[in-house]
Amino acid sequence: MWKVWLLFDPRRALVALFTFLFVLALVIHFILLSTDRFNWLEGPRAAVTGAIEVTTALPLA
Repeated sequence: MWKVWLLFDPRRALVALFTFLFVLALVIHFILLSTDRFNWLEGPRAAVTGAIEVTTALPLA
């Protein structure tokens, strides 16, 4: 494992790793906030209770 650190600068590699993980965490949290079930800020949205009108085509005579 120590030979891997000879290829990469440890400071730059760890900064890049932590930056990637932080951006990934932000993306996951924003995806969860956009869902109805996992939005912990606004709570679940009220369900739409409007009537759905179904139209059927009349048979041709």
